[in-house]
Amino acid sequence: MDISVVIPLYNEDESLPELHAWIDRVMVANNFSYEIIFVNDGSTDRSWDVIRELASKSQHVKGIKFRRNYGKSPALYCGFKAAQGDVVITMDADLQDSPDEIPGLYHMIMDEHYDLVSGYKQKRHDPLSKTIPTKLFNATARKVSGIKNLHDFNCGLKAYRRDVVKNIEVFGEMHRFIPYLAKNAGFDKIGEKVVHHQKRQYGKSKFMGWNRFVNGYLDLMTLWFLGTFGKKPMHVFGFLGTLVFMIGFISAFIIGAEKLWALYCHIPMRLVTDSPFFYIALTMMMIGTQLFLAGFLGDLISRNSAGRNDYQIEEEIKIEQA
Repeated sequence: MDISVVIPLYNEDESLPELHAWIDRVMVANNFSYEIIFVNDGSTDRSWDVIRELASKSQHVKGIKFRRNYGKSPALYCGFKAAQGDVVITMDADLQDSPDEIPGLYHMIMDEHYDLVSGYKQKRHDPLSKTIPTKLFNATARKVSGIKNLHDFNCGLKAYRRDVVKNIEVFGEMHRFIPYLAKNAGFDKIGEKVVHHQKRQYGKSKFMGWNRFVNGYLDLMTLWFLGTFGKKPMHVFGFLGTLVFMIGFISAFIIGAEKLWALYCHIPMRLVTDSPFFYIALTMMMIGTQLFLAGFLGDLISRNSAGRNDYQIEEEIKIEQA
């Protein structure tokens, strides 16, 4: 199969028939073999009834229905598991992503050999409450991830080589960072395509407000930490523990030096607890010890986890055992 189109959705019953017909026209015009996987993320409208109607009329339509609303990342995860196409295309169900972009994305994967191609909505039709946080977020994501050529990490219109979606785990709200997840898994040929962004025709956006912006930053920091120190937590906690402990040790040394200087000069000595360095030394040594213990515990958990030796192997030549 050439293409799997994965469409997560929540309360988009009005747009689904038009979206399906549009995708179908594009696929037939380009002679693609394809499937359309609608993932109903706990919709409370008629979305699932519409999907069932579409599936009864077309062998290309598949559907997954969640019992409740879990979020976009779980929907994508289940859609990726079910996808069988050589190229997997994701798009939103609100008709703001144009299916006319599918052939171009497909050929960038198959002919130009990209692992992942992300859409770039250069001209957006969103309110300022969505566009301003998006620009700030994308600038930070480029800096942290090191993927300098992407302008729109959160664009729902993306294309993936099948190996990519089968070897990454999209969890929580990490759908915003699939390019970063792919890079950490070793799929580093990541491209971008300017795509057309349309105005929403039905309903209203489900992803508005500054909480989305704040949560995005928190998720990005989590992903950076896991990608950098996930299998070696002692490296970060041990370093911080050493640094803090050294500050405490230097403070204790200053207290000792003050005592020796007072003895040498026959100056009345003040109590140790009168010195601010006493409290600095005590606090820093306690924090340093706690950081060391956190590092040891992190290493113990990491070494005993089921995925401690879970590494992505692209190719393997079998070696006969002697």
